[in-house]
Amino acid sequence: MRDMLPLLDRIAFPPLTRGRLDTLQVNVGYRCNQSCFHCHVNAGPNRTEEMTGGVVDTVLDFIAGRGIGTLDITGGAPELNPHFRRLVRGARERGAHVMDRCNLTVLEQPGQEDLADFLARERVEIVASMPCYLQDNVERQRGAGVFAGSIRGLQKLNALGYGRGALKLNLVYNPQGPSLPPPQASLEADYKRVLAERHGIVFDKLYVLANMPIQRFGSALVTKGEFDGYLRLLQDAHLDANLDGVMCRSTLSVDWRGYVYDCDFNQMLDLPLARGERARVHLSDLLADDLESNPIRVAGHCYGCTAGQGSSCGGALKEAAE
Repeated sequence: MRDMLPLLDRIAFPPLTRGRLDTLQVNVGYRCNQSCFHCHVNAGPNRTEEMTGGVVDTVLDFIAGRGIGTLDITGGAPELNPHFRRLVRGARERGAHVMDRCNLTVLEQPGQEDLADFLARERVEIVASMPCYLQDNVERQRGAGVFAGSIRGLQKLNALGYGRGALKLNLVYNPQGPSLPPPQASLEADYKRVLAERHGIVFDKLYVLANMPIQRFGSALVTKGEFDGYLRLLQDAHLDANLDGVMCRSTLSVDWRGYVYDCDFNQMLDLPLARGERARVHLSDLLADDLESNPIRVAGHCYGCTAGQGSSCGGALKEAAE
């Protein structure tokens, strides 16, 4: 796996500073039951990194002490971390809204048979990766059998009330290759129509995300000689209007060890939060530290969030603003 930072660090990006912190995005580990081509985390079944109970305690202390409104839990498959359910319960008890970045097939993993019921009981918002509504496209990106498992997972969540009112179910789309995602609203309409007609599935929103030129996807671009072309595509499609809405202005990313970053893409590039002369900042160092107006670490990959309609963990920025 190539180190993408030297290639991305040479590309200038407009300076950014942090606003008010609202969301804590926590990566609880890189173990996953899938190995997806577009995965910017390079997660998979053989990864062993996972957040310990002690770091989970620090996360909960931070949520309580800083009045964090949203805890966004990601991985890997975050549900495979043995402390996942305690983290969810603890955050809810401290008044935070909880989001789970779920790959859907984890709902059928051994030992996770009651996972969907747990998520519904705790009223966890589910953000589920579903790169297409067609089987061939999904399995080209995620592997054989993933589409059918994802459909069963969505149907199970619907049966529990997800996508039908108070329990929020959102899907995530990534392009197949080095291209910008299509308009979010029109693609969402296609998803809703096809999934309802063919599988009886309903959901709330579709988030379209650009593929980041890092980890597996970035390495594949370099191997195919497509890296520079993709970066030019992102740069040419950049809109300054998207800068105010990028997630790094209101979100803090935490890795499985408890170290902090401006976003999870920086986390995967090992580009830690800038804070004084410290080379690396731990969440425990920030329990009483305000990050507003702190400079954000930027490089060429940031154009993946500002190109075209823009994209972040909450989907298209331009359409969201409209």
